Amino acid sequence: MKTYSPKASEITRAWHVVDATGQPLGRLASHVAQLLRGKHKPTYAPHLDVGDYVVVINAERVSVTGRKLTQKMYYRHSGYPGGFKAVSLRDMLQKHPTRVIEHAVRGMLPHTVLGRQIFKKLKVYAGPNHPHGGQVTPGVKKKEGAQ
Repeated sequence: MKTYSPKASEITRAWHVVDATGQPLGRLASHVAQLLRGKHKPTYAPHLDVGDYVVVINAERVSVTGRKLTQKMYYRHSGYPGGFKAVSLRDMLQKHPTRVIEHAVRGMLPHTVLGRQIFKKLKVYAGPNHPHGGQVTPGVKKKEGAQ
């Protein structure tokens, strides 16, 4: 038996719309990362980008458990002395709700060139409207959460 490896012409990409309303952040990010990588497909290959496009709507309504709103921090450094910044999850959700989901999903993808290529297929929107209605196939309309 030979190992199957899909060719670029055999890869088909679907569009999935995931509603983040009331979904726990980690479970949602894990589900989205699986769809982006293509692990739900029988033609999955870890060295190729065989995943689908994912549109996440209502990012501002994602939920977290415990005291993560105040205790979870996002850190960055400008590279200059005194350039260390820390922002809590509560502040990040108020100012940039899309970045919370993007950051969580990016951490679950490979930290390589392939991971950056896969990440480009993620589209996150704070509200319920998105401009990708023409790409989304009718059979894959809305997936409610990570199941």
